[in-house]
This record gives sequence, C-alpha cells and structure tokens, in this order.
Amino acid sequence: MLFSIFGLDVQTYGVSKALAALVAAYLLGRAFERSGLKKDHAHALVLWATVWGFVGAKIYFLLERGSAGTLTLHDFGGMGFTWYGGLAGGLIAALVIIRRRNLPVGTVAGDTAVPLALAYGIGRLGCFFSGDGTYGEPSSLPWAMTFPDGVVATDVPVHPTPLYEAMAAVVVAAVLWLLSKRWNPPAVFGAYLVLSGVTRFLVETVRINDPVLLGLTQPQLWSIVSVVAGMVMVTRTRPLMLPGVEALPGGPRQTPVAS
Repeated sequence: MLFSIFGLDVQTYGVSKALAALVAAYLLGRAFERSGLKKDHAHALVLWATVWGFVGAKIYFLLERGSAGTLTLHDFGGMGFTWYGGLAGGLIAALVIIRRRNLPVGTVAGDTAVPLALAYGIGRLGCFFSGDGTYGEPSSLPWAMTFPDGVVATDVPVHPTPLYEAMAAVVVAAVLWLLSKRWNPPAVFGAYLVLSGVTRFLVETVRINDPVLLGLTQPQLWSIVSVVAGMVMVTRTRPLMLPGVEALPGGPRQTPVAS
C-alpha cells in the first residue's frame, strides 16, 4: 500500500496499472499523430483495451485456478491476473475499436508495439513493489530478494522476476523503436510478439509455475505461439532494408536518389 486517503487504501499494484495505461495512451497518441491518425482514436483504443484486458486477464486467471482445483473467494479480489488472458481481451477490444472507427489494422498494430512493451514493463514494476507472488524460485545470487511485506510474503531470497521483465521491456521497446524506422508497421508488431515471447519464455525458467506439457509451463507454451506468430508476420511483411527506404503508415517508400 502506498498511502490511504479518506479511508481508501491506494495500492502500488493499482497505481502501476493506471500509470501504464496513461503512458501507453500518451505514446500511442503521439504515434498516431505521426501516422496521420487522430489522437482521440489512440485514447479510445487504450481505454477499451485496458478495460477488457483486465477482464480477460481475470477470467483467464480464474479458469487457471479452477482447473487446478485451487480456486478460492480471495481469487475474485483485486489481485490475480494472467498476462495472456489480458492480451487476448485487449486484442479483441482493440479490433472492435479498429473496425468501428475504420482504422488501418497494420498501422495501428505497428504503432502499439512500443507503448505496449513499456506499459507491460510498468505493470511489472507494480507486481515487484507489491510482492504479488509472481517472483521466481529461491536463489543465492547477489541480487536475489525477499518480500517479507509482500501480498504473497516470503523471507527466502528469490529471483525478482518482475524486475527482470520490467528491465527487459525497456530493451524490447528500444529495439522496436529502432525497427519502426525501417520496417513496415505489421512487421514491427511481429517483432514485438517475438521479443516479448522470448523474454517470457526465458523468465519462466526461473519462475515457480508448474509444467503442463513436455516439461514446459503454460506461459512458455503461449510464448512459443507468440514467437511463431510474430516470425510469420515479420517474414511476410518486413520490407527490404535498402538505402533510401522510408517507412510509411502503409509500408515502405523508395525515395529518389540523386545520380
């Protein structure tokens, strides 16, 4: 908890999610303006994707707990969300907004890549500071941490996996920003799927989730799906990186070269 106001507890977890949405709305609004789209569309997209992303994340989490036979009334509270459920819910909401407002799907996808990566990182910082139990296995590494006051408390040093993911998100966002200067927007989103999938797959190697298939955890299986889908998008839409090529909302453009 950060502080209380008029008897209302303000939690680190909630603040981080609100900040993630605000940062995403700001960055996506600027990206839309550069692409010739209205900033209002970006704000609507972030708003509804956030709302339905939380709904999807919660439903997925409850289904996970129910299938494992560990569902309790506590799970219906303000904690407990699964990222891939949130991604599915947010994606569905985004597609509805895109369709209703007649927005170019490829351009929107590319513009959302960097804001989505950074928003995820900010959200993971909320998980880290609240100690929500998404940390990793016990570790003797110098940077292993305890969470004695966390929502899911532990006095045993563990891998601070939310912090790993937050730092990785910054790197992913920087790479995507560089790629956006040379690649088609759909290819940039494909790169996001690849990089985020690889990151989550690697983090899962030190997480405490149980394997479900072939020694892999459920998030790792979804990570593989994300990487494969992203690679398909990249290989099918990435422009040739030739001198004099500028990335436009609808694709690359060959600029005249003085002879």
